[in-house]
Amino acid sequence: MNGLEQRKLSNFIGSLNVVMFAPEDLEIVKGSPGVRRRFLDMEIGQVHPAYLYDLSQYNKILLQRNNYLKQLFSTHGAPVMLDVWNEQLVQFGTKIMKKRQSFIKKLQNWAEKIHAGITNGQEQLRIEYDSSLQAAIEEEEAVLFDRFMIKLSQVKDQELRRGVTMVGPHRDDLRFFINDKEVQIYGSQGQQRTTALSLKLAEIELIHEEVGEYPLLLLDDVLSELDRYRQTQLIETFQSKVQTFITTTGIESINLSKLESASLIHVRDGSLT
Repeated sequence: MNGLEQRKLSNFIGSLNVVMFAPEDLEIVKGSPGVRRRFLDMEIGQVHPAYLYDLSQYNKILLQRNNYLKQLFSTHGAPVMLDVWNEQLVQFGTKIMKKRQSFIKKLQNWAEKIHAGITNGQEQLRIEYDSSLQAAIEEEEAVLFDRFMIKLSQVKDQELRRGVTMVGPHRDDLRFFINDKEVQIYGSQGQQRTTALSLKLAEIELIHEEVGEYPLLLLDDVLSELDRYRQTQLIETFQSKVQTFITTTGIESINLSKLESASLIHVRDGSLT
C-alpha cells in the first residue's frame, strides 16, 4: 500500500466514528502492552486520520531499521547507514508520541470524572503514558525529537548486539492507577472492569469533543457482564444522545426498564423479528 492509498484509507476510517465495548476489552487493562498500543492507535486514528499515515510510515521504517540491525549483527559490518534510519524513525516516531500524549491527557480528563461517578467518589482513576524515552507529556515536539535521538545513541551498542530497535513508540505502554495503586497489578477484577468501562465511556465524550458529534456505540454482549449499578451508569451515559446497538444472548440479566424507546430485535436462524 503506497502513501496515497494509506491517506485515502485514513480519510475513510475517520468518516464514521465508532466506539465498541465488548467483554474482551478488559484486556486493555490487564492484557499485554501491545493490546493497549492497539487501543491507542485505533482510537486516535478515528479522530485524527493523519495519525494512521504517520504510524504506517513509522512501522515501515522500523521494519527496515530492524532488518539493517540484524544484518549488522550477522556480518559485524560498520553501521554507516544507521544515522539515516535514526532520523527517519525519529521524525515519525515523535509525531506518534506527541499525538498519543495529547490523546491520553484528554482521555484522562473524561475518564477521571466518569470513574468517580461510577464509584460514588470512592476511587480516583489516573492514566499514565509509559514512554520508553521517559518523556514528560508537556515537552515540545522539538525537545522530544532531540530526546529520542539521544536515547538511540545511548542504546546503540545494545541494539547492535541484539539486532533490534529498543526504544520508540512501538515499546510504549499505558498504566492505570486507582487511588495511586496500579490496577494491572493490584486491582481487583471489579476495579479492572470498571477501569475498562470508564475508558470506553470517556472515549464517547472525547470523540464528541474532537469532532462535534457522538460516535456510534456498539455493545457486544457486555451489559450481562455488568452488575445493575454499572449497567445503569453505562445506559445513562448514552441514553438519548448516542445511537447504540446492543447484542446479547439473553435479556434476563439486563435492566430493560432503563432502556427508553429501545427496539428489541430477535435473531433466530438468520431471521429478524
